[in-house]
Amino acid sequence: MSAGLIDVHAHWLPAELFGLPSGSPYGAMRDQDGELFLGDLPLSIRTEAMSDVNAIISDMDAHEISLRALSPPPFAFAVNSSSEDYIDEYNASLSKVVTESTGRLAGLGLTRLDDASAAARQVADIAKAGVLAGVAIPPMLRGASLDVGVLRAVLRSAAQHRLAVLVHPMQLPRPEWSSYYLANLIGNPVETATAVASGILGGVLEELPDLRICFVHGGGCAPAILGRWSHAWQARADVRAGSSIDPRDLFRSAYFDTVTHDLAALELLASHAGEDRILCGTDYPFDMAEPNLPAFVDSTGLDRVALQRSGKAFLGVRVPQMELQ
Repeated sequence: MSAGLIDVHAHWLPAELFGLPSGSPYGAMRDQDGELFLGDLPLSIRTEAMSDVNAIISDMDAHEISLRALSPPPFAFAVNSSSEDYIDEYNASLSKVVTESTGRLAGLGLTRLDDASAAARQVADIAKAGVLAGVAIPPMLRGASLDVGVLRAVLRSAAQHRLAVLVHPMQLPRPEWSSYYLANLIGNPVETATAVASGILGGVLEELPDLRICFVHGGGCAPAILGRWSHAWQARADVRAGSSIDPRDLFRSAYFDTVTHDLAALELLASHAGEDRILCGTDYPFDMAEPNLPAFVDSTGLDRVALQRSGKAFLGVRVPQMELQ
């Protein structure tokens, strides 16, 4: 018998919120003959996979997942407006889904991104409600990252109120990434690595040792260039101006998921972060999701019980006892 898996990286958005926050850079999501579109862009996702809780639970049952943490797709981050009504409606809907799931689902909600004080208060309100496990945020915001402004305020509030934070890239467009899905294939890992670097070199992880933060997609490019950061931190005063701890050591204070699509990449990540900082993730229901989490996890040699323990620690929730063949 083996431990049920805890998926900390999966997405859900109810159909009534497909319109996305005001000022969304992508245009609204919509259903077309059962397929999900972002504006005119097909997402290669069945609409029910994103919006139907029964479909999500069925996928969990098929892949030995005892607990799944749902978070908004990154298109739903309110990066260009307060969108307080949208955020409140999403968090209320997610709280209802979590409450009705009899322990199968956890939730990582939205928070305002337009004002640091308002964002910190909203995180505090989420903690006071006591239903959601934390919040999901983008890695970059208006030309800045985790070390300044709104994002740092969210992290401080999350640490204070013992909430988890999931950092998810937004697939921001750039002209040189306009073809071959490079905005995802290169852009997402670079966005995430930027957030990891700013969290480490900007002293965020040093200031907030109790912060439970997870960088998805295996930390993006960060594990491969951590040695470069460490070298520069020792060689340059400007690099170490924001922190007093070597990046290699601070790297071990964050969590990272398993969505690497490559065993060697996951092994490198585990060697830097430590196996107790690795969490299961799928990126359900996107086309870049890990399609068979049990097979991938078992092929890595990672211990399922240890993965479950880490998942519980990150989410701060009790996990139903579920034995799997």
